[in-house]
Amino acid sequence: MCLGRGWRRCRQRIVEIERAVGIRYQGIDIDGGFRIDMLVERTLVVEMKAVETFFPVHGAHLLTYLRLAGLKTGLLNFNGRSMRLGIRRVVL
Repeated sequence: MCLGRGWRRCRQRIVEIERAVGIRYQGIDIDGGFRIDMLVERTLVVEMKAVETFFPVHGAHLLTYLRLAGLKTGLLNFNGRSMRLGIRRVVL
């Protein structure tokens, strides 16, 4: 639990916004090639989309981020009629 002055530091550890994920291609490191919208407790990737309809390419983006970050669980959040309808869970 984080209280007082330590809140900001603790929050930054719990939720990272637009975290860069580097990639390695043919022996070349490319830092910041991709950016995860939100990383929660270094275990959950949240990808946010401002679209009315979910398309397969959105799921592909999330799968790419999960593989590059070496993580297993992600949420895809898009503009649905309700929050329940606008969230998809993806597990590798």
